[in-house]
Amino acid sequence: MARKNIVYFDLETQRSFGDVGGFSHKDKMGVSVAVTYSTARGTYEIYAENEMDKLGEELVRADLVVGWNHLQFDYPVLQPYVFHTLAEQTINLDMMLELETLLGFRLKLDSVASASLGTGKSADGLDALRWWQEHKKTGDFAPLRRIAEYCAFDVKVTRCVHEYALAHGLLKYDDKSGRTAEIAVNWA
Repeated sequence: MARKNIVYFDLETQRSFGDVGGFSHKDKMGVSVAVTYSTARGTYEIYAENEMDKLGEELVRADLVVGWNHLQFDYPVLQPYVFHTLAEQTINLDMMLELETLLGFRLKLDSVASASLGTGKSADGLDALRWWQEHKKTGDFAPLRRIAEYCAFDVKVTRCVHEYALAHGLLKYDDKSGRTAEIAVNWA
């Protein structure tokens, strides 16, 4: 039996919520860079804005797409670029939404990664927005490369959190009082 092709996914935007008039206008945020990791390929793939149709095809072909808030954020941002209705045509594990259902509140990827893996994210989305503006202003490729590296690291952290959950049947997180807590998950 062939192994499942799990595709871990994240993207960075060109504009903030403030730039587009709020959370309900995610479809206007634009994609600066998207990154996937495919277990079938065993490698990362970086997608530029003009390659979103190729990204959409990879997501639709995956046996499972794993992300962190990708159903409510990344897919709506990506949707204007692709033919497929992603949320309907993909099989998904949105770890943030699954944990929110179990806990009753949302966790940040950094909280779960730090507590479970001992390492967190390398930057944040605001840094990626600044790098995008720098790239657009100067035409320099270096800020775009930084966005790709940051996004790839987020995909790696997402993958490691998922693999940790599969191996241990639980995830750790920093609770509201600053203590480390655990939540059982069954994502096999």
